[in-house]
Parts: sequence; C-alpha cells; structure tokens
Amino acid sequence: MAFELDRDRFVETMKYQAEVGATENGGLHRLTLSEADKEIRDWFLEQMEAEGLDITIDEFGNMFGYREGTDPDAGTILVGSHLDSQPYGGIYDGQLGTISALELVRTLNDEGIETKHPIEIVNWTNEEGSRFQPAMQGSGVWAGDHDLAEEYAKTDEDGNVLEAELERIGYKGDTPATPQRDYEAGLELHIEQGPYLEENDKQVGVVTGVVGFSWGAITFTGEADHSGPTPMHYRQDALVAAADVITQVRRIPDTLGERTVGTTGYIDAKPNSINIIPEEVTFTWGFRDPEKAVIEEARERVLEEAEYAANREGVEWEYTDRHWTDPVQFSEQCIDAVQKAADDCGYDSMEIVSGAGHDAVHVAKEMDTSMVFSVSEDGKSHNESEYTSWDDCYTAANTLANAALNLATGDEQ
Repeated sequence: MAFELDRDRFVETMKYQAEVGATENGGLHRLTLSEADKEIRDWFLEQMEAEGLDITIDEFGNMFGYREGTDPDAGTILVGSHLDSQPYGGIYDGQLGTISALELVRTLNDEGIETKHPIEIVNWTNEEGSRFQPAMQGSGVWAGDHDLAEEYAKTDEDGNVLEAELERIGYKGDTPATPQRDYEAGLELHIEQGPYLEENDKQVGVVTGVVGFSWGAITFTGEADHSGPTPMHYRQDALVAAADVITQVRRIPDTLGERTVGTTGYIDAKPNSINIIPEEVTFTWGFRDPEKAVIEEARERVLEEAEYAANREGVEWEYTDRHWTDPVQFSEQCIDAVQKAADDCGYDSMEIVSGAGHDAVHVAKEMDTSMVFSVSEDGKSHNESEYTSWDDCYTAANTLANAALNLATGDEQ
C-alpha cells in the first residue's frame, strides 16, 4: 500500500507560502535574499524545528533539516528544492518541491515511521538567478561548481553585494557550503515547465536527466550613417546582419532534433536612434538538447551563419562563449525509485528529460539523483499565470514521498 501525505495540510501549506511575497495577479515576487525571502526562510526554519529536525544553515544560506535514520552507517537521502521566485513568477515552481519535502517529514513523524537511511530536506539559496547570477547558485557552490568567494562578490542591479545581503537577513551560516554528510541519493520535485505531460495525458513525470545548454553572444560592428541620404549599397548595417542570424537561431533547432530549442533572449543596438543606421549590435544565442553532439552542432552552425551574415553586409563580427553545461543523466537507482513510487500510487507516468536547469544538476555530481515532475498547465512557468492544479500538485508530492521512502527504507527495487 502506498504511503499518503496529508492532502489538506499539504494544500494549506502551499497556499500559505504563496502569500509571502504575493503579487496582485496571484503570482510571487520573492527574490532571493529579499525581505520576502527572509520571511519565508524564517517560517521554513520554524516548521523544521517543529518537526524536531537537526537544522544546518551553511555559509551560503542553504537550509538543511536532518531526520535521523535507524542505521548510523546508512547514507542520507536528500530531498528538496527552493523557495525563491522570479520577479513576477508563479506560486508552484520549485516551491512545490520544498513544501513536499517538508510534508514528507511531517507525515513520517505523524505516523511514527522510522527509516533505515536518514532523510534531510533542503531549501537551496538563489535557484532562480534573477537578482544575482547565475541560477542554481547555492547548490552550485555547495557542489563545488562555483567558487564561494566569487559568488559572495556578486552584485544585484542596485549594487547590493550578495555576501552582505546574506548577513543582512541573517542567513549567512557558519557551516561550510560543502556536503557535510555521506549521501545515498537525492530527489527533487518541480513543476515540468513544459507541455509534454499534459500533451501525453500523463499525471507525473519520471525525470531521467536534464538537457545540456550552450549560451553565447555575437557582436556585429558596421558603420553609423544617416538613414535618409545613405544609399542601400553604401550601408554596413549591423542590425541587418544580426537579424539574419537571429532568424537562424530560431530555424536551426527544427533541423536537428525533437527536443532541440534555440533562443535569442537579449539584444542591444547602438546608437539605437530612429534615423541612424545601427553601427553595433550585440545579441545572445542559446541552444539546449539532451545530446551534447547536437548542442555542439547548433553552436557551430550559428557561428557559420554569423560569418555569412557579416560577409553579406560588409561588417565585422566577434563572438563570446558565455556558458556551457553538459547534459546530465540521472541514476538508474533513483529513476527506478520514482517509477516504482508512481506505479505503487497508481499514477499514469512517463519518462521525461528536463528542458530547464535545476539544483538537481549540481546535486547529481555528489550523489545518485533523479526528479519528479508535476503537470504544468499549457507548459507555462516563470510568470504569474503559471498553474498546476492542487490534484496534480498532490499527485507529484505523493510520488516524491513514496520514492524517498523507498530509498530511505532500502526498498527501491
């Protein structure tokens, strides 16, 4: 018989957390290390204390609550996600995963269930990467993928320094931001942020990995001239060259793979005046795919397109690689635990690869890891209209809880 969370309490807790930093349109404005983030952290700390957990706050503000197991030599099962949000984000996102982890511990305590393996729940600092970059910052520092001193020195748009903001809200802990325990496995629940579960009429996603991605920037430099008297054949228009390549960023993925996506999310044109031919244009490109070779091919092709565009328009160009992340394949042990949990609960599931980055990417470098996805209505996320029904939230939370219990009792097979 499947383990069941307290649905009413779970939904009420989700509703409560949604009030902290709530927007007028039903979303969340809970940027990392803000006053709203401090308020939800204080509340989360109180909830962990109420469950008798051993609390640790590390030097990057990551929050951990440890529940002992019966075997002192057994590795810990790490479960959780994040509580921060985008500037105008939804109320589900990773908050669902953190609240589900809390509810797991609550229900285990209510029912007096002991586990062989300890269970530790976590709230990672700055998963969103909106106020301070990069995203998944806290888990990245913890896993050794980011340098602590460099991340401490990051500033937001107002010049506030991250380390000082951690100190200001009281969440710069004393414990080193590195793994402090022997971990057996990690699980994270998150909304899908895409349409695939809904399109396939599935209740829950068994996440087998996360796409890799490549981000870069291209700058075209031409010549600024008056847009009236300058004949077309005299022009060296940096924006025309950029437009040619940006169009290809949209087209290239269609020729490569079903899950390949490409995006230009930023563009800056100078001098940006209505009657001047643009002299310099910088824009970003990004490609994601589950296969490393596909990402590499997309990158090479966009650079080829940039060369062609520069030659056609008679402008100079240069590029910068800004970020590269290899695709992540999750462990069979954890994938099997999630699949068994979905089956035991009677939920219709499917295997899926995440198209977005998650803290689990960094966690996977330290331990066996997988994720659970809930349905995202219309695939919307990172905006106030993000929606997952309470039934779908509970389905995913139950799957997470049963997967964690399977791993914690050594019953993942």
